Amino acid sequence: MELYLLKVFLTIATEKSFSRAAERLGRTQPAVSLALQRLEDELGERLIDRSGKDLLLTDAGRIVLEYSRRFGNLQLDLENALTELRDNAAGRLSIGANESTALYLLRHIESYRRTYPKIKVQVRRCLSSKIPAQLIDGDLELGVISYDPQDDRLRTSVIYTDRLAFVVSPRHRLAKRKSVSIAELGMETFIAHNVLSPYREAVLRGFREHKITLNMDVEMPTVETIRKLVQMNEGVAFLPKMCVEPEIRQGNLHEVRVKELDIERKVLLISPARRALSHAARAFLELVKSEGEAAPT
Repeated sequence: MELYLLKVFLTIATEKSFSRAAERLGRTQPAVSLALQRLEDELGERLIDRSGKDLLLTDAGRIVLEYSRRFGNLQLDLENALTELRDNAAGRLSIGANESTALYLLRHIESYRRTYPKIKVQVRRCLSSKIPAQLIDGDLELGVISYDPQDDRLRTSVIYTDRLAFVVSPRHRLAKRKSVSIAELGMETFIAHNVLSPYREAVLRGFREHKITLNMDVEMPTVETIRKLVQMNEGVAFLPKMCVEPEIRQGNLHEVRVKELDIERKVLLISPARRALSHAARAFLELVKSEGEAAPT
């Protein structure tokens, strides 16, 4: 089987269009259709249901799509390995992180880029819950998460210790307070992050254990939108401290300690334990380790 045929199928499935796939591949639409037909003939399976208006994959098509992605990743790994053989400082590094955990990478990426300026660094925005599986499947080289995946197929190392910050607008009634009890928050409107996370679960558990109502009347998809709404005094929020440190320093947000919710979290850099890492990934791991050892305690 030719890898090119799998590449054509992957492009068709990704673009959901024969014409767009042909344009992306620099081929004619009949050539793309013929390549798909050759692949189906070789496999003895129909991969795309052509009976309807929309392009739909068959059950066999979904299986072949998964393996096409893996072959594509293996091809990139091969190209990276050969590039690194010719030039020890070249290559590509892919790291999976969600919106907030990506912030913990910034200082390390800055140092890494100074040391290895020829390596292309790609941080992909991913759901934290999916990063371990993506690492194991080879879709990512490294990942950053805030929970222990408890999987012996992965290695973990702590790169940061963060804590949960309760923030309010400078105009809020609690803005002049240094601390409050959780009982005082029962009437507040909370602007919540509508993504599951260990922090979110810790807050829900804390309010539940103290039998205090948690009014999550507004849920937003990003930390940035939550931060802006709190600044506008549309509600209050619990956010990772690193995500709001600049706003607290500038006086755009005020942090108030909640006595019953003093929560820390470890931010972990994870990597596959049973697969050889590229030079780029190994160099990044070594840099993070050295910077962690050099950090003041």
